[in-house]
Amino acid sequence: MHRRTIPLILAFMLISSCGNFASDRTLVVGTGPVELLKLRAGPGLGFRVILGLPEGTSLNRRDCVTEVGQLWCRVSLADAPKISGYVSADYLSAR
Repeated sequence: MHRRTIPLILAFMLISSCGNFASDRTLVVGTGPVELLKLRAGPGLGFRVILGLPEGTSLNRRDCVTEVGQLWCRVSLADAPKISGYVSADYLSAR
């Protein structure tokens, strides 16, 4: 029974930390001064790049999914909400 409980708790934590947020504001962090975070058409490296986001870009975070062990979040630009795509959760601020 204990072996089933731990994965269930971890799944709940993942879902609750990155659920369906209507307007969860976050910032691009960790890219450095010359790199850009790639906003992609889907959750993974195989999807086309829509545009590059510099550090400090304000985003609206929506839902997140795990693909090949990587957490990807669907986001839209805070200043242009019609521009949306997926970014790696590793580069979003933890608010």
